[in-house]
Amino acid sequence: MLIFSVVIHEVSHGYMAERLGDNTARLAGRLTLNPIKHLDPVGSFLVPAVLAYLGGVVFGWARPVPYNPRNLRNLRRDEALVAAAGPISNIIISVAFALIYRNILDVSLFVIIIQINLSLAVFNLIPIPPLDGSKIFFALLPQRGLFLEIRNALEGQWFIILLLIIFLGLDFVSWVIFMVYRLLMGEMGL
Repeated sequence: MLIFSVVIHEVSHGYMAERLGDNTARLAGRLTLNPIKHLDPVGSFLVPAVLAYLGGVVFGWARPVPYNPRNLRNLRRDEALVAAAGPISNIIISVAFALIYRNILDVSLFVIIIQINLSLAVFNLIPIPPLDGSKIFFALLPQRGLFLEIRNALEGQWFIILLLIIFLGLDFVSWVIFMVYRLLMGEMGL
């Protein structure tokens, strides 16, 4: 389920970029649901396996779908839309499966699908490079002065900041995921 959800997330970025004028993902053969085209040997297999073996937080990644920002019609807006497409696809999957689970078919597999997709959406919306949330966040800010310096600093130190969030801020991220999950499952008056 995780691989399928990650693939949909990545393909959504490519389709949005194509709608906005960039066909790089299509030319690279990445607008496909074939997981082989999207899996990263280190991020999709090695890192999650080692983390699972060590008993810690398990995370990983897929190969990002390529796009060329120079082909976009409106760089700031379109870059944010391309970035938002991935998390939005995960939110749509979560909502759809929650509605099916709550109203039609009580299948425990659906709960896993909902949790995986909410986790992908919330985590990717953190405004730290290279996560999608950073592109959305920076599109809303002026591209000069202090804001540009902050962006450059974050883009230069993203790996350290992301590791700190994973190891120190994951409780908060997990809490957000849990609250959204409870809302979708009707446990909070939805």
